[in-house]
Amino acid sequence: MSSVLVTGGAGFIGSNLVKSLTGKGYHVTVLDNFYTGYHENISSFKNVDVVTGDIRDRELVNKLTTNVEGIFHLAANVGNLKSIENPNDDAEINILGTLNLLNAARDNKIKKFVFSSSSAIFGDVEYLPLDEKHPAEPDSPYGVSKLAAEKHCLCYSKLYDMEIVCLRYFNVYGINQRFNPYGNIIPIWAECLIDDKPFTIYGDGEQTRDFINVSDIVQANIKSFETKGVKGAFNIGSGGSATINELAKIFENVSQKKIDIIYAPRRKGEVLHSKADIQKARSAFNFNPEITLEKGLSEYLSWFKNLHICQ
Repeated sequence: MSSVLVTGGAGFIGSNLVKSLTGKGYHVTVLDNFYTGYHENISSFKNVDVVTGDIRDRELVNKLTTNVEGIFHLAANVGNLKSIENPNDDAEINILGTLNLLNAARDNKIKKFVFSSSSAIFGDVEYLPLDEKHPAEPDSPYGVSKLAAEKHCLCYSKLYDMEIVCLRYFNVYGINQRFNPYGNIIPIWAECLIDDKPFTIYGDGEQTRDFINVSDIVQANIKSFETKGVKGAFNIGSGGSATINELAKIFENVSQKKIDIIYAPRRKGEVLHSKADIQKARSAFNFNPEITLEKGLSEYLSWFKNLHICQ
């Protein structure tokens, strides 16, 4: 049985990845500080060792990487707006924490390392769809920290005998994504839906986002990990886009509820348009997103309602 380390494995994306990995027969060690992760996300999985700790702890990171064959690095301080308010956390966790893992992987001769990057590295869009060669000029300290961590990953891949993959996620949503005022618009609106509150749209609502379901993110992680010879940076999105106004309409259709909309001024640090070119990932490891926004949102809202019923 292959053993892997998943940092941030009790969080939204990490727990979905852990579920899939254990289902495929991997033994998984989860490292999570449980700041945004939840024990209940992973408590039912077999072949999982859970360690409460921080990726900034060098000694712990080195210990946990001594007997694993690969690393999925998802632990991060996430959020554009939050990073503007407190950029130091992003630098310490997203950059220095990643360096701790890279050094441990190098020292323990780990061959495969999959890093969860972000489309936030791009900043304002010069052309669509965004391919991997698009200029990276992030508009937030979060985007800067992800870009810096990504550059360290790619550098280590050149310097040492490691296949390091950087997956640039676009707007991820899905099961186990809880409400966070700094987080993705979909759980924020799901919370509003539950509480019968209006949706707030910042700007005119014609800004676009590439929404990708977490199950497709998991697919990208595992395929890039298991495909021999794959390394480098890859955009991971649905390959499509929807306006925020269109998203509100899909919420109405799926929930069968009339939703009131409040328009507010556009916020700093947010890009106007986003759409991923995913051809590189398709070619390198057969990445093929399968979940439509309508299907994924319907599944997510059912899970979200059950979560509130159980609380």
